[in-house]
Amino acid sequence: MNSLDHYRLLGRSGLRVSPIALGTMTFGQDWGWGADAGEARRIFDLYVDHGGNFVDTAVNYTDGASERFVGEFIKDKRDRIVLATKFTMSREPGNPNSGGNHRLNMLRSVEQSLRQLDTDRIDLFYLHGWDMTTQPDEVMHGLDDLVRSGKIHYVGICNTPAWRISQMQTSAVMRGWSPFVALQIEYSLIERTVEHELIPMAAALGMGVLPWSPLGGGVLTGKYARSDVADSRDAGISSTRKGVIASSGHLNERSIEVADVVRAVAEEVGATPSQVAIAWTLANPAITSPVMGARTLAQAKDNLGALGVALSPEHVDRLNQASAPDPIFPSRFMGRPMVKQLIFGGATIGRRD
Repeated sequence: MNSLDHYRLLGRSGLRVSPIALGTMTFGQDWGWGADAGEARRIFDLYVDHGGNFVDTAVNYTDGASERFVGEFIKDKRDRIVLATKFTMSREPGNPNSGGNHRLNMLRSVEQSLRQLDTDRIDLFYLHGWDMTTQPDEVMHGLDDLVRSGKIHYVGICNTPAWRISQMQTSAVMRGWSPFVALQIEYSLIERTVEHELIPMAAALGMGVLPWSPLGGGVLTGKYARSDVADSRDAGISSTRKGVIASSGHLNERSIEVADVVRAVAEEVGATPSQVAIAWTLANPAITSPVMGARTLAQAKDNLGALGVALSPEHVDRLNQASAPDPIFPSRFMGRPMVKQLIFGGATIGRRD
């Protein structure tokens, strides 16, 4: 049975991290739906007291409150915590250089994070999302300079196309720059399209995969019904959690159907839907550590219970079938019997993954 102190290596690095990371986007009430300082502290203490060592935040989460809370909470145990934060998102409306992947914003973001976290280094520093404007070499050289300066120790990337990450990783390896060791992407039973390109790429290029939103924004907990289904095109920015989920496109008929299967499996194994959804991600050998977000202590306790849930092959198969993404080209084409016949001539060939 797994527990938070059964650590895993993060990608190609020797860094040891817990099998569930503590996500802190819910720390702070500045966005209208997070945990106050007291509840955030209780969630943090629960996680650390059970052996958790991997804490995830970002420079802009809850307008900086998340990093300030985390900095206060880890102060007396800094060397025990693997501290991850991110840069990219704008922090000053109207200032075009207060966001993006360029060196100026990268350096300003690092300095702001170090102040907000009240620490002298960041253990894992992520590019939060590809800005589609900055040159890859500028990003990788800038990140490497930060590693060499000692302000950050490892680098990771989030929310970026697989081809671009591959280009950047190859550039870093060829030039002797610090490579990515972590890939943080949305991944859950209702968002499996990353299985086509991003997850295989991470395995091939030495990046540990950390799924964000393993509960599909709460849809997989069973809290939403068909009456909550909303068109994401009609859902703008909202201060409510439901509004945020609606704008993501996850409040749809198919997601509710998947959640129904999760609920049925949960009843059979004596667990909660949340635990089953997280346990499903943990069962994937490509996954290092899903990022757990919680607004209440009760939610955090429930989520951590996923470490004790053992899904049978039959249950995993049911969940996989209910949530399987449609194939894409070229695998859709290359997987056809006719094409396989043309390639292998009818012979059976062992596959090397």
